[in-house]
Amino acid sequence: MKKLLNTLYITQPDVYLSLDGDNIVLTKEKNTLGRLLLHNLESIVAFGYTGASPALMGYCAERNISLVFLTMNGRFLARVIGESKGNVVLRKKQYLLSENENQSAKIARNFIIGKIFNHKWMLERMIRDYPLRIDVAHFKEISQQLSALLLEVRACENLERLRGLEGQGANSYYRVLDAMILQQKEDFYFQSRSRRPPLDPVNAMLSLAYTLLAHDVASALEGVGLDAYVGFLHRDRPGRVSLALDVMEELRGVFADKFVLTLINKRIVSKDDFVKKENGAVLMKNEARKNFLSAWQQRKQEKITHPYLGEKISWGLVPHVQSLLLARFLRGDLDEYPPFLWK
Repeated sequence: MKKLLNTLYITQPDVYLSLDGDNIVLTKEKNTLGRLLLHNLESIVAFGYTGASPALMGYCAERNISLVFLTMNGRFLARVIGESKGNVVLRKKQYLLSENENQSAKIARNFIIGKIFNHKWMLERMIRDYPLRIDVAHFKEISQQLSALLLEVRACENLERLRGLEGQGANSYYRVLDAMILQQKEDFYFQSRSRRPPLDPVNAMLSLAYTLLAHDVASALEGVGLDAYVGFLHRDRPGRVSLALDVMEELRGVFADKFVLTLINKRIVSKDDFVKKENGAVLMKNEARKNFLSAWQQRKQEKITHPYLGEKISWGLVPHVQSLLLARFLRGDLDEYPPFLWK
């Protein structure tokens, strides 16, 4: 278990949650794994749960401690809460700010700052780690372009202009994405982003990774009581998890893109894992998709030090921490939403 920002995360599978006085008790196969006082908790998030006692659920409901259940893969199942108190206020604030384009822009620019900053440091890492295998001058040129864009984004308060700056940053970054593919160059290449349908194996994997990331972020947002469908950068559209798309912008490069690049560069995938349809669409074969999903879950277990909290957590908890930070900002507990800035 891991306590972050007054939230208890239970990441082991098959753990039963029960109440003992004012403590939550974690049990697995009749063995007590740990106990923690409930007084200072705001929420409990359980992955792959076996169950929770009615006494614990009642205790949490009475004291406005949300109890969130997700699958081990991070798919949202349910959120148990008591009478509507802070949750309804949080969502009303979210809706109110979302309706105001100026306020939305002030929040959206931090998502974009996180995205561009992380793309820049991906390039800087490549310059540091592979100076003999890439065009260092070209990478430095793109990195400088991203640095200049960051200054513009920080000063921008217009939502449409922010979208334009985000597009410029993405175009610059995509100009060197192909150069980050160091192995299997004859079979894996990136020329431009193609979505519906993906026209090459790299785009096929990027699309799948972005879909998985969006689902993970949406679950995290629902877990803290936010509406994943009402965003600030991405505007409302029926069926689109706009806020999840907002928050995941920071993680596209450093999590999803790096994951796909690792699969290629470590030869975990090969050209034989893909099939091309008559309409030009390139899709992963069933067995390859299973391996992709398994590797995705393994990647989420890897540890990093969160740049804002300064604590070691798994990559899989990053969307949950960012969702908590966003909720705290909307409640007024933070002056500004702190984006995930990776180095």
